[in-house]
Amino acid sequence: MSWFIYFVIAVVVIILLSAAIKIVQEYERGGVFRLGRFVGLRGPGLIFLIPFIERMRKVDLRVITMDVPQQECMTMDNVTVTVDAVIYFRVVDAADAILKVLDYIKATSLLAATTLRNVVGQSELDELLAHRDRLNEKIQAVVDEGTNPWGIKVSMVEVKDVELPETMQRAMAAQAEAERDRRAKVVHAEGEYQAAEKLTQAAEIIGSQPAALQLRYLQALTGIATERTNTILFPIPIDLVAPFLSRANPDKK
Repeated sequence: MSWFIYFVIAVVVIILLSAAIKIVQEYERGGVFRLGRFVGLRGPGLIFLIPFIERMRKVDLRVITMDVPQQECMTMDNVTVTVDAVIYFRVVDAADAILKVLDYIKATSLLAATTLRNVVGQSELDELLAHRDRLNEKIQAVVDEGTNPWGIKVSMVEVKDVELPETMQRAMAAQAEAERDRRAKVVHAEGEYQAAEKLTQAAEIIGSQPAALQLRYLQALTGIATERTNTILFPIPIDLVAPFLSRANPDKK
């Protein structure tokens, strides 16, 4: 029977040691309760508890990355969109995370989803698509304020995807194509205007200098003559054309 007694004693000792000795990692903190009363945080390292009198609840202090489920929202300009996001948060006060909220991860997730719907509902579609960084900052500020009493710090919120109705996608594609056509026409018109302006300046310079007109005339003849055509050129002296030019510009002598 002696071996049986030793076996029982060994089992009891193992149970007591397992209940009394706990290991807390560097990224964790342990909240200790003594007969139901919170007596403080312990860790990291080796922790000794009074068996069956004290118990410990661990809290992870690392950054938690969590997806916010897709939310169907109505924007301020009455467009139905489906958005989802990702939230980054961590525990900064382990005591508050243990004592003031039952499940801080679930509570933060639900608060982020609700805030996402509210903020999108207060924004227009253009702001949601073009200024997403402002939307992220607004959601982060609201969620961080709500989780602050729980000892949670929300460091960042990012809206991942915005899904639009198919009819809205087609309308936006048509609008983008029309905008591209408008810009192309504006660029073409500006080019035509600049070319006309330069030609007008060149005409004024050539008209005021007869020698320049003669040189331009000879240059044009040279360019035509070098082309492989069946055209026969009969050079006419510029003096024969001068009376016609003077009639066309009576102000110039």
